[in-house]
Amino acid sequence: MVKTVVGEETQLKLVEDRVFQSGISAQVGIVIGKISSSIDRGFVFDLIPTPPNDGGQPACYISESKDDNSNKKKGSAKGKSQTQLDSSSPTSSLVIDSDWVAEHARQVSRMLLGGMHVVGVYVWASEISFKNSTLKLWQTVKEVAQAAASFENGLDERLLIHISYSPRRWTCRNCSVGSTMTSNSLRPCDFKMGRVLASLQTFRCMYNFDIRLPIYRENLSKANTLTNILHNGISRHAKELKSAKDIIDGNLVVQDQPCTSDGLHEVELLLPFMKDASFEACSQKEVLGVVAYQGSACSYAYLSPREPISQAVADIKADILTSLKSRLAIISDEGEEDMDSTAEAGRDSNAEISTEKSISKLDLSLLRKSCILTFPRRVLVPWVGGAFICDYLQPSETFQVLEDNLKELMSMEAPIDVSKIIEAETEATSLKIKSFWDAVISNPSTSQSASPSKKNSQKDSTQKEASREPVKSTTFNIVIPIIVLLVAMLLGFFLFVRDPKAHSRVV
Repeated sequence: MVKTVVGEETQLKLVEDRVFQSGISAQVGIVIGKISSSIDRGFVFDLIPTPPNDGGQPACYISESKDDNSNKKKGSAKGKSQTQLDSSSPTSSLVIDSDWVAEHARQVSRMLLGGMHVVGVYVWASEISFKNSTLKLWQTVKEVAQAAASFENGLDERLLIHISYSPRRWTCRNCSVGSTMTSNSLRPCDFKMGRVLASLQTFRCMYNFDIRLPIYRENLSKANTLTNILHNGISRHAKELKSAKDIIDGNLVVQDQPCTSDGLHEVELLLPFMKDASFEACSQKEVLGVVAYQGSACSYAYLSPREPISQAVADIKADILTSLKSRLAIISDEGEEDMDSTAEAGRDSNAEISTEKSISKLDLSLLRKSCILTFPRRVLVPWVGGAFICDYLQPSETFQVLEDNLKELMSMEAPIDVSKIIEAETEATSLKIKSFWDAVISNPSTSQSASPSKKNSQKDSTQKEASREPVKSTTFNIVIPIIVLLVAMLLGFFLFVRDPKAHSRVV
């Protein structure tokens, strides 16, 4: 249970000044940080406001009582002071679009590296509005926790930060996002500010992967879409990755020790040599083809002070899996709008399928041609305090798309310095999907016209011819030395009988 939370002072002061000068009565957003169960401590790196929804409406505002509405009709509204007066009304409460906040959290979670997570929700509101909206705030935190859950997340704790302007102060609560809200679901915790980002340790890993998955016949599996196959494959690969040996800066990690050295730490993962369990008990009658999900993933992780070095390795592994799932989610999201055309293209065996939109939701048991799918590449962008965040770009997208995404989702108004962007995943090592139809007969028309008896007779004759050839070859190889030996013996005997005196003289 987290009892102490430390926030990055530089970033949080900027957030406080920004919302205070804006004059708005309420604002909601997400909290980026880390909750460390090993040291029972929480860290807050930054607060990101949730942007307006598609209709241009804010994600949070103050509900107005009947008295407030009557005052507005009489023309008593007086700008900022009246707004704060309304929010201080005993009946005022917060109206929050929790679904939109959760969607914002889901998209931002894709842009965070290892050791960074969406750990909760913050709200800018008066004390009265906050107290009158406890249930709604808890529900929002719970939805955010579900939308931005990490790959292996066993914690049910999230943070709820309240920035009050009447009076002006910060408070933090530990939210237990269980099934129902109880009296212990919101517990106050000690909140203080300090230099958090400057004390982070950075770890990097270039991970090469090759995940091969079978495509079953339609009557044996109902999960033959590309999305389902890869999702299940990544989940299985997580078990192998968990048992990998860890090497940091050339040294094998053998014990749970803190990281004492500064600078960038290089991580290598050694996977165990084992047979791919996904192909066990599979035969040619069950499998139509193979999906090969292969490439390189650039992974980063940030270790907080006093955390053991094993936590950095765990964050690296989780970041690799999250990165693979995020690319798959991007492909799936972009293919939603083309579902109808995709299904029709898949039923046509002569259809040329080459784009990610045309096969992301396609039932691969209907596909009869090999295809290649290029996945988005991961690029790293400088964020705050020397830390990086990431985004994913399709082969046809430019850095302008990257800048637009960061501005909308991360509230980064300053232009991006292109020279500081890290592109470790080059085009040569980008992620790809390859479907191999090795089990499909190359000429179905010929095989269907042949009768079973004819096939069996051809098979038997082929086996007989194949069995005769090695016997002939072996017999021939044995006879030749025997003939040579007999000729030599006869020749020697003939010479001895013809001239026995010559033999005696030699002796």
